[in-house]
Amino acid sequence: MVYRGEGYFVRGVKMSKQKSIKPVVSNRKARYNYHIKETYEAGLVLAGTEVKSLRMGKGNLQDAYATVRDGEVWVNNFHISPYDKGNRFNHDPLRPKKLLLNRREIKHLLGMHREKGYTLIPLQIYFKNGLAKMELAVAVGKKLHDKREDIAARDAKRAIERALKDRSRQ
Repeated sequence: MVYRGEGYFVRGVKMSKQKSIKPVVSNRKARYNYHIKETYEAGLVLAGTEVKSLRMGKGNLQDAYATVRDGEVWVNNFHISPYDKGNRFNHDPLRPKKLLLNRREIKHLLGMHREKGYTLIPLQIYFKNGLAKMELAVAVGKKLHDKREDIAARDAKRAIERALKDRSRQ
């Protein structure tokens, strides 16, 4: 392996320094319940035992939502289970956690959040270069008929793929 400045070369192929981003915790119901308009990547301010617990995958985003207060973005109802070996240094599982965004992004989110019907929903938590990051979405809630349309479209897509697969076998 030869170091060439920006990345590593292995047999002529450039390897990136950045490791793959694997979601630690994801909100699987968010895309089902909401229309996603925009997404942002935000850093998380966490205590040490919260980071250890998140690395073990012990977090829950089901009922989480974000708010903008005093020029800062906070995520509420994001449950991080207490770390098993954390003793007295453990944290409150449901404490509000601060998100790190640029001032321009916060102003944009505040404008969107004030509009009727828009909400800030966390989609997933992941580690990027050793730092905890959250994918935050500006979303609008879906109506029941929208959910039914999505289910019907997904079923139709599966049927088409199945038909094409069966046709290619023959």
